[in-house]
Amino acid sequence: MTLTASQSSADTPNESNVSQLEQLEARIDAMDALIERYPPERVATDLLELSEEVLKIWIVARGEVPTVEKKEGFALLALHRQGCRGEPSFNACRETCREIVYHYNLVLGEPAFKDISNCLRRMIMVARHLCLFVSGKIQVAGLGEFCCSSKPLRQNTPDVSHPFAPTSE
Repeated sequence: MTLTASQSSADTPNESNVSQLEQLEARIDAMDALIERYPPERVATDLLELSEEVLKIWIVARGEVPTVEKKEGFALLALHRQGCRGEPSFNACRETCREIVYHYNLVLGEPAFKDISNCLRRMIMVARHLCLFVSGKIQVAGLGEFCCSSKPLRQNTPDVSHPFAPTSE
């Protein structure tokens, strides 16, 4: 999936982006069934690429074009760095991105590693977490500036805003 800045202007950007993220979340969830059927390197590479797509959606939603650069050898880390520019609260997912890279490196770079299946399951869990964070961040601008489990985020209300934002009252 190649994303461009123009895609975010069709429909309501939040709705379109959230829909794309829901599709990616479903693909990430489906990876669990592939662990025993495909080579671990393929599953890890697919999860890394899906995680990159998640960050590209965030960047496109901001009206930017995703970078093609790499940081420390990984596009995911460069995309995270780009996603943080002008949005310090997005740095909340920095360690999540690094953990995805860590699991990828374990699978591809440590042939003696014995627990590949569980490593891939953890990678799926972390990739899902990244997807959920970005989806929440698109819907709630303040996500990452306060606890992600805060009551306003867990309530099923469409007009949740940052709890510290000035009101028009």
